[in-house]
Amino acid sequence: MAEPAIRLRKVQLTLGSGASSVHVLKGIDLEVARGESVGIVGPSGSGKSTLLMVLAGLERPDEGEVEIAGQSLIGLSEDRLAAFRGRNVGIVFQSFHLIPNMTALENVAVPLELAGADEPFERARTELENVGLGDRATHYPGELSGGEQQRVALARALAPQPAILIADEPTGNLDQTTGRQVADLLFAEGERRGMTLVLVTHDPNLAHRCGREIGVRSGRIEKAGEAAAMEAAQ
Repeated sequence: MAEPAIRLRKVQLTLGSGASSVHVLKGIDLEVARGESVGIVGPSGSGKSTLLMVLAGLERPDEGEVEIAGQSLIGLSEDRLAAFRGRNVGIVFQSFHLIPNMTALENVAVPLELAGADEPFERARTELENVGLGDRATHYPGELSGGEQQRVALARALAPQPAILIADEPTGNLDQTTGRQVADLLFAEGERRGMTLVLVTHDPNLAHRCGREIGVRSGRIEKAGEAAAMEAAQ
């Protein structure tokens, strides 16, 4: 059997301390195959986004094992973790996270440049063309629509050619039509590149487009059949 792209074992995570601490993830076990698309669904506050942050190496679990693209993230230094993430994991956030005083081209190219990639600006220009923004490369985020900003963010996530693409509510700040266009692009690029795609969404239509849906409730993975019941109850 091929090694999975993502493997989590008994992951526990508490955020905060003392009386304000919250036990967010409670014994998470999860495997995602290479090239698979997975939608993570569940009520607000269930731990979905925190789970994505653990997958991306942006949150460290208190206990358990996190293995991404064959590499255990447990015990890696911050520098090694950042370098691994830069090579292997692309991340798209709901709120774009573009740098306002950089052009679209610079927003895509600078992370490549900092990572020591060859020809970062040429690669960035190609990625902007891939997402349909070749003619907007010199525009700043404030000069772009929400959909265009999210496509720049997607180009930035795709530029390092990551094995895994993680998206947290990628259409959450977009209207229905624009959100569908961004989703179409997300799935098309993921399939074209053979990437593993993991996304969190409250949009059932977007979740249904994934090859598999995983329900999360109160920090735990829902058992088979429970996710559908949870969705129907919402």
